[in-house]
Amino acid sequence: MPKQITDLTLDRNRVSRAAVAVIDALRGAGFDAYLVGGCVRDLLLGKVPKDFDVASSATPEEVREVLPRVRLVGRRFRIAHVRVRREIIEVSTFRRAAEHADEALRPVLSSQGMILRDNSYGAIDEDAFRRDFTINALYYDPVDHVLFDYCDGLADIEQRTLRLIGDPEQRFREDPVRILRAVRFAAKLDLQLHPATERAIAPTAPNLAAIPAARLFDEFGKLFLSGDGERAFDILQQHGLTEYLFPLADDGGTLARLALANTDKRLREDKPVTPGFLLAAFLWHEFARRAPAADLGGQRSSDEDLDNAAIAVIAEQQSTIAIPRRHGYFIREVWRLQPRLHQRTAQNVAKLLEHRRFRAAYDFLVLRSVLDHRLKELANWWTDVQTEDADELKAQLPSDRPRRRRRRRYARRNSRDGAGLAVSNGAAAAP
Repeated sequence: MPKQITDLTLDRNRVSRAAVAVIDALRGAGFDAYLVGGCVRDLLLGKVPKDFDVASSATPEEVREVLPRVRLVGRRFRIAHVRVRREIIEVSTFRRAAEHADEALRPVLSSQGMILRDNSYGAIDEDAFRRDFTINALYYDPVDHVLFDYCDGLADIEQRTLRLIGDPEQRFREDPVRILRAVRFAAKLDLQLHPATERAIAPTAPNLAAIPAARLFDEFGKLFLSGDGERAFDILQQHGLTEYLFPLADDGGTLARLALANTDKRLREDKPVTPGFLLAAFLWHEFARRAPAADLGGQRSSDEDLDNAAIAVIAEQQSTIAIPRRHGYFIREVWRLQPRLHQRTAQNVAKLLEHRRFRAAYDFLVLRSVLDHRLKELANWWTDVQTEDADELKAQLPSDRPRRRRRRRYARRNSRDGAGLAVSNGAAAAP
């Protein structure tokens, strides 16, 4: 039996009215329905939930019959997305314990034990134990203000502990992405991994290679673009997980860590961020190894050479984490502008300041200069040249236009003294 807790400090004003409306409609049709998962966890922690999920005894098809504007999604886990004005409320059906399901409805597993499909429906007490972490197995009735706790999730929240439900290794093998979810929750909520959960990471981490690259890109965004990326990266490194996500990033991740700290700061200041900038930092070391001229702007490399190196690096990373085309273009442009930032001529500076990726390339140079003192002066110069009083600095720049050669008037000279041209030609031909 679950613990029913009514003396909650949870702020009911933070509960989505759209989610309550979905619950009311489902209950009015004779189904059970509760808020569940991350939204309940965040409310108990005093945070504002990003979205609201509902668990119900209604199947996805029944949800569609009860509510308007419903879209059924998912193959592994069939769920209903209910649009209420501008909100999307995700409604999942209570799932049955695997050992109690009919043979034909039991979860379909891969040879590594990973769940490929699981749409066997059951009751709420079974559903609780099918969830991943105890802190996500809490069900809240927003109408009667009651919390149902089946797995001691509330105690774990109070003790700041992240603990898997059931056998940790088995749960990680069922879905290796749970490893990354554990890292994300630990970073975001400042929780400590339960010892048994932590011990299960190393033996199951290689299974991350079986996760589709597109799904890992989604997890990349959740890990690093939520404001706690630097801490998440530290936890990943602590457990040796970066090698599974970024096999090409072999520089210790110092530039990546700086980029993550910068991204976290920008998010706190409500400034825009892009995964392309972070991926450029994660992969820069390998790109610079293949295109050395891009690093310190030494010998001039053609754009084609730089592009070929960039395309090769991005293509290799794609086998692990999918990089959408628009982000791939962004990465290539930021990298290709790095050697051009060394060319301080009037025409090049004017063009760069107008380039659509200049600001990103400049920010990238500043990050690199933190680690390489040889770039400090250059980064400072580009900082100064963007100020309002930079006209004098720009006026000192040399021109990169070739000097026009003056034509020598040999004809008049030769008409007076034909020996002049002959001597000159003879000198040039001498060995």
